[in-house]
Amino acid sequence: MNITQAVRRVIDESLCLNGRSASFTRDTPLLGAIPELDSMAVVALITTLEDQFGLVVDDDDIDGATFATLGSLSDFVSRKLAVA
Repeated sequence: MNITQAVRRVIDESLCLNGRSASFTRDTPLLGAIPELDSMAVVALITTLEDQFGLVVDDDDIDGATFATLGSLSDFVSRKLAVA
């Protein structure tokens, strides 16, 4: 499974981007760059990632750097999957 592609799909669906994420690369900025990704959307995105990947994300696990880019979020998911 390509984690980055799966995370990109979750972002697109969660934020209702209607395919805009197709052009996202690992370096694409997320937090502060995508208007749809506000504080409430972050919570929804975390919940969807938990559901899609079978993860448990604790409050202490995340900070702004986690959502800096598609790559940083994908790496976070990869690390959580490795621990699970």
